[in-house]
Amino acid sequence: MNIISFPDRSQWSALLTRPVQETKDIEKRVFPILEQVRNEGDKALRELALKFDNVHLGEIAFSEEAISAAGDLLDEELKAAIGQAYKNIYKFHKGQLQAPEKIETMPGVTCWRKSVGIEKVGIYIPGGSAPLFSTVLMLGIPAQIAGCKEIILCTPSDHPAILYAAGLVGVTKAFRVGGAQAIAALAYGTESIPKVYKIFGPGNQYVTAAKMLVSSEGIAIDMPAGPSEVAVYADDTAVPAFVAADLLSQAEHGPDSQVLLVSTSKKLLSTVNLALPSQLERLPRKELAAQAIANSKAILLESEADAIDLLNQYAAEHLILSVANAEAVSEKIINAGSIFLGNYTPESCGDYASGTNHTLPTNGYARAYSGVSVDSFVKKITVQHISEEGIRILGPTVEAMAEAESLEAHRKAVSLRLKSLE
Repeated sequence: MNIISFPDRSQWSALLTRPVQETKDIEKRVFPILEQVRNEGDKALRELALKFDNVHLGEIAFSEEAISAAGDLLDEELKAAIGQAYKNIYKFHKGQLQAPEKIETMPGVTCWRKSVGIEKVGIYIPGGSAPLFSTVLMLGIPAQIAGCKEIILCTPSDHPAILYAAGLVGVTKAFRVGGAQAIAALAYGTESIPKVYKIFGPGNQYVTAAKMLVSSEGIAIDMPAGPSEVAVYADDTAVPAFVAADLLSQAEHGPDSQVLLVSTSKKLLSTVNLALPSQLERLPRKELAAQAIANSKAILLESEADAIDLLNQYAAEHLILSVANAEAVSEKIINAGSIFLGNYTPESCGDYASGTNHTLPTNGYARAYSGVSVDSFVKKITVQHISEEGIRILGPTVEAMAEAESLEAHRKAVSLRLKSLE
């Protein structure tokens, strides 16, 4: 890693800048795909599967039998691991449900808010070199808890772990479709694939562009996305081998993964750098990880206060605090997707099975976005009830405000009721 010592604050912005993606060029390629699927439906899906993936797409849907039988194709150890992850994720997310709380704002005026599951949601799981069955759990479980009536899965992968997880989380229909065309199918619907109201899930730059384009047409998406990233803040209490392992676990996602190490200890940075090569050499995906590490940065700062300020400016998707006072430091972090405390809390646990969700804001969006939760799959609807006493007390306030805004019909809607109570 390239160690940058005591950079001036004026340099921080440049140091923390993520690579710029050529979104306009990608969108120009994706837009015709969306239009083709919108206009030609299943026919377009078959043509695009052949064009991009050299796949002859016969039956578009996975059968119920294929999903039911998927568990038989997995070894018992993996099934047990998926089952434990399901329990932990379900338990954590179940606690996010909130019962409506009725608030009497004044005598006779009661307001509350209820949560209603989004009726139709779409989950996209990419193919690629890693079967992301964990993401099926991360998206399907909160949808299940929220009470979504239809959970539609699109994936180009037929890996049995993906189908097994789909069965666990209550996916109602699953389809053998990938890429930007899958996003189009979920957004517009085809003869086989139902149109959904909100789309979730990771993907490459084409999938991301497709999600952004359909979101401009009124289809909700989980959040904007960029390459996955981790920032590690470590001091001399950190175990260098652990830190190196955490950096590499992020780097192996791909060459565009973002890896940042921050410390006030030059010794720690140097020791981590020494630990990286031997761990990297033993990784099956070492070529991908090596490219990410080559583009990564290690920043040496004067003080903890500087480190906290820099980390808040960066707004990492994953933030690991391997420092002596990790929980106290975490209270000062205001921009991060998910925080991992101490030497024995690797990002990997959050990615798979601790219980928190791994679908998190990247590319600095943690300044304004939260990670996926049950709230992502519900709508909040406000309810109010006003009694006769309430309208007598509140009515004059509304009459005065409506009159001041020259909205006479608004005023009369109250005045008629007050007059009826005389």
